Amino acid sequence: MSAQASTLKPATPNGAALAGAPREYLSFKLGAEEYGIDILKVQEIRGYEPPTRIANAPHFIKGVVNLRGVIVPIVDMRLRFGLPDVKYDSFTVVIILNIAHRTVGMVVDSVSDVLELPPGHIKPAPEFNGAIDATYITGLGTIKHGDDERMLILMDIEQMMTAADMGLMDTDTFVH
Repeated sequence: MSAQASTLKPATPNGAALAGAPREYLSFKLGAEEYGIDILKVQEIRGYEPPTRIANAPHFIKGVVNLRGVIVPIVDMRLRFGLPDVKYDSFTVVIILNIAHRTVGMVVDSVSDVLELPPGHIKPAPEFNGAIDATYITGLGTIKHGDDERMLILMDIEQMMTAADMGLMDTDTFVH
């Protein structure tokens, strides 16, 4: 993917998702795992460019960028999830999200695809008995391509980005 931005448009009219209708997810990679987020939260995908650091920001907030006059905080998801070997290469991208009336960017290793998943292909997230924080996992999607099958970890990216420990949103004014 080139460093030029690509703008994504929601596939459903007025952003409405019908109950029981297939939903679209943007899939991306972090390390060996593949994740999916609701495509309706995605504004655009951009090539990675080093952001301006902000003093005293949490270690996973790389800094901010100026996106057409809007100052956008950039979260490195590898650092947020505690993954080793954070490196930036030609595949590294920033997914620009619209969350809780704010614009936030998240750095991921690469973007894979936009996938449509019918409800029957999404299973509930398993219980981890407190060993792993599964608060932001909404389910596991099964993607079949010929004889191959792979799992997609579906995330509630809005809940994650608005969590108090992220420090990105004013939790007093945000209403779920």
